[in-house]
Amino acid sequence: MHLRPAAVSIALALAALSLSAQTLPPDIEAAFVRTRLPRDAVSLLVVDADGKSPPRLVHRPGQPMNPASVAKLLTTYAGLDLLGPAFTWSTPVFIDGTVRDGTLQGNLYIKGQGDPKLVVENLWLLLRRVQGLGIRTINGDIVLDHTAFEVPPQDPGAFDGEPLRPYNASPDALLINFKSVMMTFTPRDGQVSVHVEPPLSGVQVPTSVPLGKGDCGDWRAGLRADFSDASRVRFAGIYPATCGERMWPVAAADPAGYAARAVAGMWQQLGGSFTGRVRDGRVPAALAPAFEVTSPALSELVRDVNKYSNNVMAQQMFLTLSLKRRGTGSFAGSREIVRQWWRERIGGEPPSMDNGSGLSREERITAQQLALLLQSAWASPVMPELMSSLPVSGVDGTMRRARGKAVGVAHLKTGSLRDVTAVAGYVHAVSGRRYVLVAIANHPQAASLRPMIETLIEWTAADQ
Repeated sequence: MHLRPAAVSIALALAALSLSAQTLPPDIEAAFVRTRLPRDAVSLLVVDADGKSPPRLVHRPGQPMNPASVAKLLTTYAGLDLLGPAFTWSTPVFIDGTVRDGTLQGNLYIKGQGDPKLVVENLWLLLRRVQGLGIRTINGDIVLDHTAFEVPPQDPGAFDGEPLRPYNASPDALLINFKSVMMTFTPRDGQVSVHVEPPLSGVQVPTSVPLGKGDCGDWRAGLRADFSDASRVRFAGIYPATCGERMWPVAAADPAGYAARAVAGMWQQLGGSFTGRVRDGRVPAALAPAFEVTSPALSELVRDVNKYSNNVMAQQMFLTLSLKRRGTGSFAGSREIVRQWWRERIGGEPPSMDNGSGLSREERITAQQLALLLQSAWASPVMPELMSSLPVSGVDGTMRRARGKAVGVAHLKTGSLRDVTAVAGYVHAVSGRRYVLVAIANHPQAASLRPMIETLIEWTAADQ
C-alpha cells in the first residue's frame, strides 16, 4: 500500500527501534514512576512535526488506545480538508401559503441541514427574518424538518448516567442550542432571579429562588433542583449570596421535544402566534426556500469543537461529511468516507472510529496513527486553521489550567473519560522546531498521567 511521505518517515523510524521496551529519558522515567500506572496502560510518542528525524521518545506507539476527545483531531482535520475552511451550513426556511395582513395562511417550514451552532441568538435572528416577511400570525403549523440526518434515537444518559449534562446531547439535523437551556441566577433585592434561555413553550421554571447564607461551594447541589418533570422545573433549596451571578447549562429533560418547545417559545416571545402546532415533518418537494440562515465558517466552528471539546458539534461535523457526499448524514456513511480519506491522505490502516467526538467506548487509535495524522496536517494547507483551534497550554480551552514552564508552548487537544486521559498536538521548542506529542493512558487511574504530561511538554519544549 502506498504511504504518504510523513507516513514513510515515521514508519521507517519506528521500524528501526525496538517498540516493546524503550528506555525513557530520566526526567520522563521519574515522572512515569510517580504516576504508578502500569507500563502497558500508557502510550507515548514525541517526533518532529515534519517527520524528517527519528522519534525523540517512544513507548508502545502501536497499541490501539481509546483516545477520548483526542478523536476530534481526526474529525476536524478531515472536515477542514474535505469541506474546506470556508464551508458553511445553511438552514432554509419555507413559506407554504399566502401572507395577508400579517397572517400566513398555511405552514412555515424550517429545514435543518446540520448547522452545529444554531444557538439562541441565531434562532432569534431566523424568526425575526420570518417576521420581516410580514408574518405575525401563522394560521397553520410550524413544521421542523430533521430528515437530513439519519441518526437512531439515543438515550442521553446511556453513556455515563448523566442525561442532563450538555456534553451528552445527541446530534440532530436541526440542532437548536445544543438541546440545552442556560439558567442564570442573579442575587437581587433579598432573593435570586432566575432567567432561562431559550424560553421553552409549555415548560414552567421558577422566576426566583430564596437567597441563602454560607459559602458558594457546590451551589448547584444546594439548589436541590428537580428536573424529573419535563414540563416543570422545581428548586427546593437556596442560592448562597456569596456566589454572585452564576450560569448553569442544563440539557433538556425532553430532548426529543426540545426543538419544538424552543421554536414555539421564541416565536411567542417575539410576539408571534400560531393556530396550529409545532411539529416534525418534511418540506414539500416542490417548495422553494423564502430565505436561508447561514452558519459561521467551519474554520471558526472547529475552534469551539477543539478548544472546548464540544461533543455534539463534533458529531454534527462528522455527519455532515456523508450528508454532503451522499445526500444523507449517517454515522456509517461518514465512517466510510473518513476511512477512504485516511487511506488517500495519510496512508496505512485507518483507526477505528465511532461517532467522531470521542464520547465513545469503541473508538481506538494508536499513538503512531495520531502522529501521522498530525504530521499530515502540519504539511497541509489547512494547518493554520487546525492548529489555531487547539487549546494553548496554560492559556485557554481545556488546557488553561496547565502550569509551570509548559505555559504557552503547546497546542494540544485533550481527552478525558472514565479510565482515559489523553493529549495530542504540537509543542514549540526553544530551538524553533515543532514537535508532535502524543500521550494516552487507558486505566482506572488514568488521570494520574496528567502531571507527567506537563513534564513531557516541558521536556519536549526544552529540546532535551
